[in-house]
Amino acid sequence: MNAELAFHQSLRVVFTLLAAFVAAIFCVTLRTPLPWMIGPLLITAALSTFGIKTLSWNPLRNMAQWTIGTALGLYFTSQVSAMVAGLWWVVVVSIFWSFALGYLYGIWLYWFNAPRFPNLDRATTFFASLIGAAPEMTLLAERQKARTDLVASAHSLRILIVAVTVPFAVQWSGWHGLDVAPPQLHQVNGIGLLELALITGLGAGAMKLLGQSNPWFIGSLAVSITLTTCEIMLSSIPTWLTNGAQLVIGVSLGVRFSSDFMRTAPRWLASVAFGTFFMISISALASIALSELTQLPLATMILATAPGGIAEMAITAKVLQLGVAVVTALQACRVIAVLLLAEPLYHWIKRKGLI
Repeated sequence: MNAELAFHQSLRVVFTLLAAFVAAIFCVTLRTPLPWMIGPLLITAALSTFGIKTLSWNPLRNMAQWTIGTALGLYFTSQVSAMVAGLWWVVVVSIFWSFALGYLYGIWLYWFNAPRFPNLDRATTFFASLIGAAPEMTLLAERQKARTDLVASAHSLRILIVAVTVPFAVQWSGWHGLDVAPPQLHQVNGIGLLELALITGLGAGAMKLLGQSNPWFIGSLAVSITLTTCEIMLSSIPTWLTNGAQLVIGVSLGVRFSSDFMRTAPRWLASVAFGTFFMISISALASIALSELTQLPLATMILATAPGGIAEMAITAKVLQLGVAVVTALQACRVIAVLLLAEPLYHWIKRKGLI
């Protein structure tokens, strides 16, 4: 029975990947932004929503996160790292901004939905509104006995909307090829690539042993940044490998949806969609001020402050060459801050009667 189940799951994985590949090629033909991620994301989400069984294989997702984390770390030369360190105040401002925006968004979510949801509690809207990763926010919500289904659906829909709309908006604006610090050009080296994979893999493994969130991405990113800052250039990442990683990440986002997704609390989903578009708009306005203060390209600051996932926004910056290091650093610091401070902040706000 286990062998039969494994066989059927393997078929679902292969079918999902084939559909994602076809969608990616179609998007490449249409010249859409991030075709290797957006195409697979949309087709997988559509298939899942219509009840067609799709499946993402965790080892592939881990490998994709390792690939993207390592590739992004190659942008952090010593000069770039020094520039990012000089922007520490921007990091602080962006973290405060994300918490304030999420807090106000959560208050509005409760006000709008409470009349139709008698059992809706403040914990649910608080953790659903924070700009963090879906799995971690859902886990924190579960600890507070909140409605995890609403929290998970809110984050999945937010990330989907941001991952699709922001890259299109940036590309259509004509902002591309403005990277403030593109990576040093060097060839793919077979031996060096194996060494890079081993070293960054050890970093990811260490993060996993420490119980850190998203170890395959954060661990490989941290090691890759360290190597590049120390001017240790082993190899670049092949384009086909980063494209494949984007495809797998798109699939892993799309399979979160199900045939019951749109039928579950449509008012809740509509409010999340409205709130997400509002956060995108207000974050874009904030990025104008940050761009003026830092003298960094506006597109870079839009991606750095967008209420999306770190991988999706960093991939957008990489593909369109829009300040990868700055976007990655600000998004990573925000994700880590939200993960560490979300629960203590919730208890503090609750004690103060602010929710």
